[in-house]
Amino acid sequence: MIGVWAAMVMQGAAVLVGLVLTLRGTDSASRAVAGDLVFFAVVGLLVTMAIVVSSAVILDAAMLAALLGILATIALARIITRGRR
Repeated sequence: MIGVWAAMVMQGAAVLVGLVLTLRGTDSASRAVAGDLVFFAVVGLLVTMAIVVSSAVILDAAMLAALLGILATIALARIITRGRR
């Protein structure tokens, strides 16, 4: 159980680092990457919390959020690159 709490602490640290990087980003691409870091670290926190409380509902919500997060990342990449490949 200590490993689960250690994972939650590390994911919380990743959220804090991501928030700092989002605020201090030099361009929109670096801010987008930092925003993705924050989002997926929070999804990881949800998954870890689902393990701790044995909740299938939280796990389902985290999987749905991860799927939508991937789609949002792709859309944001297309916006930043203005559709160039």
